[in-house]
Amino acid sequence: MKDELFERGLATRKSVLGEAHVEKSLGSSDEFSMPMQEMVTCYCWGDIWNRPGLERAERSLINLAMISALNRPHELKVHVRGAINNGVMKEQIQEVFLQVAIYCGAPAALESFRLAREVFAEMEREAADS
Repeated sequence: MKDELFERGLATRKSVLGEAHVEKSLGSSDEFSMPMQEMVTCYCWGDIWNRPGLERAERSLINLAMISALNRPHELKVHVRGAINNGVMKEQIQEVFLQVAIYCGAPAALESFRLAREVFAEMEREAADS
């Protein structure tokens, strides 16, 4: 069952975050950190992200709000890209960060806007190069 959950999670994780990002995360793991990668792949991506009740875009919006509130810049950038991959519009991301400003504070929202703009610029460059 765990292998099945891992494979389902791996497929979902790659679909949302992009194959290159996931391969880099797994490839840079070692004996110490691999159990964490396996746990996240199984339970976060294999189980929670595949539950009925919320669409992937909705899960992305929730993640953006939570990660902004927690001030996790690396994860925020990863999930901004994932949100776009899940069909979330920039305007929706903007609204989430405005809501973060009210409930979590302006510094958290300002940093989230800054990081999202970096991701948008990276994605535009990548699209121009392909």
